[in-house]
Amino acid sequence: AEKHAGVSCVTASMDDIQFEEAARVGQIITIKAKVNRAFKTSMEVGIKVTVQDVLTNVEEIVSVAYATYVAKPVGVGKIELEPVKLLSTEDHLEHALAIERRRIRLGYEQVFQNLMQESNKEGDYCDTFVEEDAVSTDLTHVQSIELVQPPHANHHGNTFGGQIMAWMETVASISASRLCRSYPILKSVNMFKFWGPSVVGDRLVFNAIVNNTFQNSVEVGVRVEAYNCEEWIKGQARHINSAFLIFNTVNDKGELLTFPRIKPTTKDGMRRYHGAIARRRIRLARKCMLSAKEDKPSEPWERSNQAYVSYSNIAALTHLAAKPGWEITSTLDDIKIWTHEEGDVLSFKVEMQVKIPSHLAFSLLSDFTFRQQWDKHFLTCEVLQAVNEDEKIYYVTSPPMTGHKPRDFVILVSQRQPCKPSEPYIVAVKSVTLTSMPPSPEYCRSEILCAGFQIYSDTNSSCTVCYFNQVTSGVMPYLAANLTGSSKSIEDTALECMKYLELKGSKY
Repeated sequence: AEKHAGVSCVTASMDDIQFEEAARVGQIITIKAKVNRAFKTSMEVGIKVTVQDVLTNVEEIVSVAYATYVAKPVGVGKIELEPVKLLSTEDHLEHALAIERRRIRLGYEQVFQNLMQESNKEGDYCDTFVEEDAVSTDLTHVQSIELVQPPHANHHGNTFGGQIMAWMETVASISASRLCRSYPILKSVNMFKFWGPSVVGDRLVFNAIVNNTFQNSVEVGVRVEAYNCEEWIKGQARHINSAFLIFNTVNDKGELLTFPRIKPTTKDGMRRYHGAIARRRIRLARKCMLSAKEDKPSEPWERSNQAYVSYSNIAALTHLAAKPGWEITSTLDDIKIWTHEEGDVLSFKVEMQVKIPSHLAFSLLSDFTFRQQWDKHFLTCEVLQAVNEDEKIYYVTSPPMTGHKPRDFVILVSQRQPCKPSEPYIVAVKSVTLTSMPPSPEYCRSEILCAGFQIYSDTNSSCTVCYFNQVTSGVMPYLAANLTGSSKSIEDTALECMKYLELKGSKY
C-alpha cells in the first residue's frame, strides 16, 4: 500500500477471511500482496497466502484475503491516490472486480441489518431455550489484557493489526474451548474493522464470548478497547477493534466434533445470538457464490446472498470475456462471431460495431423489456423484482423449438456503468431461483449460466457491443442449427440488434 501511495498508510478494514488450510511449524509460507485498485482516498490490497511442505513439495492455498488501506493524512484533508498501473490480464481482472467487492463492503451492514429485522419480527425467544444440555454464554466469557510494547508496533508507532488479530485469536480460542474437549481451529474471521489506532504504551483489553453454536462450528465475538495511562485511571476506553471468529474442532481421527447448544441469558446475549445467525447466512451465501460451481448455475435469491449473487454475476461475465483462446468463426460486415472451448464447456461471443454512443446502447440493452423488439428468442419478458437501479429480476419465455416444450427463464440482470472511459459498460445475466416463481408444467425451466454485454466506447457516436453466452442445455436448442452451419440465427439476431439500436439511437 505504501509503495503505491508513496506515503504512510494504515489498515481501515479486512474483508471476511476464510482459512482453507492450516500452516504448521517447519512449512514454508509465501505471502504475496499487491494493490488491485486505488479509489479516491482508499485502496484494495489483495493478499494471497500459500504454504509449502518441504518434504512433499506440495503447495496449497491457506487464504486469499482483501484489505482496505487509506493513506495517513499529513494535514487536515485526506490524500487522493493515483490510479494503479495495470500490466497483466490478471491485473485487469482484479481491477475490474475490486469495484464489485467494494460494493459488497459498503452494503454489508445494510444486509446484516435487514436480516436482523427479520429476526426481530419473530419476537424475543429468551424463554424458549429449555434444552437441558444448553450451556450459558456467561461461562464462555474470557478477558485478557495486553501491554503494547515496541516489538508490537509498526514503523509509525501504531500496534500491528496482525498482532491485535493474534491476541484476539488467542482469547477467542480460550472462549471457544470452554465448550469442547479439544483445541479449537480457526476457520474464518468476519467483520474485522479498525475503529481507531492504538500505540506503544496502551493497555489493550480483550473481551471474548461465544455468540452462538452451529452443530460443528462456533462463533466467538471479540471486542478490543484501548487505554493510555490517563484513560486507564479514569476508566475511559477507546473502542479500536471488533471481530467475529469462527472455529471448529476435530478428534484424533480428524472428524468434526459437535458443539453443545448455548443459552443466552440477557437481552444483549439474545442480540448477539441472532446476529451470529445472520452473519452465518451471509457467510454461507458468500462461500457458495464465490465457489462458482458450474453444475448448479441457478442460486436462490435471498436477502442474505443478494450482494454475492450480483458479484458472481458480474465476475463470471468479466472472467469469461478475459479468457484467452477465443477463435473467430464468422465475419459478416460489422459482425464477428467468436467461440471458446474449455473441456466440455462451449461459449460464444458476438462483436458488433454500432453507430450510436455507448451510453445509449447501454441504456437500450440493459432494459430487457425491450429485448422482444429485436430478439426472436424472447417471446415475453416481464420484471419480477426491481431490486435497485443496478439489479432487476426478469421472467422470460421463449417460443418452442421443434420437438421441444417452450422454455422459460428467471434471470438476474446486473448493470454497471464504467468508472473510467477505457472501461466497458456491463450488462451481466444469470439464472436465479425465486420461491414466488416455481417451475410450471407448461414450460421447461431452463438456466443461463453466464451471459451478457460489454459495451466499449469508440467515438462520441459509435461503440463496440460484445455479447457473450456460456452455452447450457437450455440454450443449446436455439443455437445447435447455427453452430452446424445450417442456420444463421446468431448473425440474424445480431443484425436485428444493430438495426434496433441504430433506429432508436437516431431518435435521441
